[in-house]
Amino acid sequence: MSRKVSRVCLAYSGGLDTSVILHWLLDRYDCEVVAYTADVGQEEELSGLPQKAKETGAIDCIVRDLREEFVRDFVFPAIQGCAIYEGTYLLGTALARPLIAKHHAEVARETGCDAVSHGATGKGNDQVRFELTFRALAPELEIIAPWREWDLRSRSDCIAYAQKYAIPITATLKKPYSIDRNLMHVSFEGGILEDPWRAPEEEMFILTQSPEAAPDTPSEIVIGFECGAPVSIDGERLSPADLLHRLNQLAGSHGVGRVDMVENRFVGLKSRGVYETPGGCVLHAAHRAVESITLDREVMHERDRLSPRFAELIYNGFWYSPEMEFMRAAIDSSQRNVTGEARVKLFKGSVQVMGRRSPVSLYSESLSSFEEDGGYDQADAGGFIRLQGLRLAKPAGD
Repeated sequence: MSRKVSRVCLAYSGGLDTSVILHWLLDRYDCEVVAYTADVGQEEELSGLPQKAKETGAIDCIVRDLREEFVRDFVFPAIQGCAIYEGTYLLGTALARPLIAKHHAEVARETGCDAVSHGATGKGNDQVRFELTFRALAPELEIIAPWREWDLRSRSDCIAYAQKYAIPITATLKKPYSIDRNLMHVSFEGGILEDPWRAPEEEMFILTQSPEAAPDTPSEIVIGFECGAPVSIDGERLSPADLLHRLNQLAGSHGVGRVDMVENRFVGLKSRGVYETPGGCVLHAAHRAVESITLDREVMHERDRLSPRFAELIYNGFWYSPEMEFMRAAIDSSQRNVTGEARVKLFKGSVQVMGRRSPVSLYSESLSSFEEDGGYDQADAGGFIRLQGLRLAKPAGD
C-alpha cells in the first residue's frame, strides 16, 4: 500500500528516468508533482524544461541557477581542504549533490510539498547524498526513491514504460555509459566502462583534448588566491563560476584533468569511473603551491591529516553533519594566510608549478640560502640532532 502524500517535489532533468518517475508518481501516489531543476553548469538546454514537465503532468517546474553558489561554497572549500577521495577523485559529483538537495528541500517547502523524490538508483552513492541532506535540513519531508520501490529494473523497462504511457522521450536502448556534468567535472560510468580492463573511447571526452593531440606549445597562467580561495587568472578577477569555467577551457585544451579509477562506493560496491576535471586539477596544484610559502608547517601537516577524512565525508554525503562543521572550521582557520599567486604551465596533459609568490610569505631566501647564514647558526643543528636521536640510541650493555 502506497503511503499517502498530497504533493511531491521531484528533482527533474527532463531525461528518461525523471520523465518516467514524474508519471509514475502521479499514478502510484495520486498526488500533485512539482518539478525542480538545479543548474550547476551541466550545459544542457534548460529553457524548455518547465513546458516539458507540465506536459508530462507537473503542476509547476522551478529552475534554479546554482552555479555561483556551487563553485563558491562547495568547490572552493574542497580545494582549500585538499579533498581528494582515495588519492585520485576530485569529487565533482559528490560536491554538487548536497547543494542540489538543499535547494530541493527549500523548493519543496516553498511550494507546499509534503514529500521529495529523486532518480538515484539503489546501488549508488547519490541516494545517500540526497537523503542525508533531506534528513539534516528537512526531516519532516517524506522521501520517495522510485528505484527502490517500483518494479522497473533497467533502462529498457523505462523506455517501455514511456512508450506505454506516451511520455515524450528521446532516449534509445543504445547507451554506452552514463554521464553526469557540472562546472567541476564530467563523469562517465556504467555501460562499456564496467569492464575495468577496457580503455575509454577517445570520442567520449567532452572537456579535455587528448594529451597526444594537445598543442605542442605549453601555456603559462597565473592564478591568484585570497584566504585559500581562487580569485583571479592572470591578474583578472573573476566570479567563482566564471573562473572555473575559464580554467576548464584553458586546461582542457591541453588535455589536463583526465582520471580513470576504480573507487569504493559508500554502499559497499566497487565502481569504475572516468572523470574530466581540468580546472579542478589546476586549482589543486596552484593552491598547494601558494600554501607551500604561506602555511605554517605544523598547521599544514594537521590539515593534511584531516584531508582524507574531509574527502570521505564529502563522498559519503555528510556535508551537513556536526563532524563536517567541525572540520570546515579547522580548514577555514588554516587558510587565513593562504594569499598569493601561483604560476603554472599546462602542457600535454600535465600541470607543472613554475613559481609562487605572496605578500605574506613565510619563506625567507636569506635563511634558506646555501650562500649565507642569514641569522641561522649551523652549529646549533648538532645539538638538535643529538636530542632527536636520544630515543634511537641503544642503552649501554645491550
